[in-house]
Amino acid sequence: MKIIKTIARPALRDQVYESLKKAIITLELEPGQRIMDKDLASEFGVSRTPVREALKRLEDEGLVESLPGSQTRITQIHLEEAKNAFTVVAALHRLAARLAVPIILEEHIHLMEEMNAKLKKALDNKDVFGAVEADDQFHEILLSASGNQEIRLALERIMSKVRRLEFSKFSSLDGMKSVDQHNEIISACRKKDASLACSLVEENWLSLGRILVGDSESNK
Repeated sequence: MKIIKTIARPALRDQVYESLKKAIITLELEPGQRIMDKDLASEFGVSRTPVREALKRLEDEGLVESLPGSQTRITQIHLEEAKNAFTVVAALHRLAARLAVPIILEEHIHLMEEMNAKLKKALDNKDVFGAVEADDQFHEILLSASGNQEIRLALERIMSKVRRLEFSKFSSLDGMKSVDQHNEIISACRKKDASLACSLVEENWLSLGRILVGDSESNK
């Protein structure tokens, strides 16, 4: 298992946390896989303390679970948790849109168009990492324009469950549907139709959840 080279101070625990979280979300560390803090400490080139602190944070987020003998296991992907997460994510992004659209600037709209074009290109190239990154950047624009940091903080805790399921089921997605939905969101933002934009943003997330959870349940 090789995740990252030796990392430098400061904030070792935060860097270890971010690296492990990314590895879990992208399935580099697979559901059910066992890891040990001493092995991770050696790989990262740090003491066990920042590793243990990072693992505790990941455990609080439901991404890992503790086992006897200083071992930790990557949690399985729980469909009910993911389904519930999509509902909350959709509501929070709807709130961000409600706050952002009345004050949105043309530069924000241009950035949204740019990120949606980036998403389409990644989908055409079957680039899962690029597609997820572009989708995140698209929605980040409205989050940023909303001016409410608490929305982003609330999302950080639950987005990992959404994205991990998305990575596991990416091949089954019709990503172009999301591109079309984004275009509708952009149009509503340009018209400053907050009500429509809110509904479209919420449906963008809920429809993704229905596809991912429904596809997973049908293959159990």
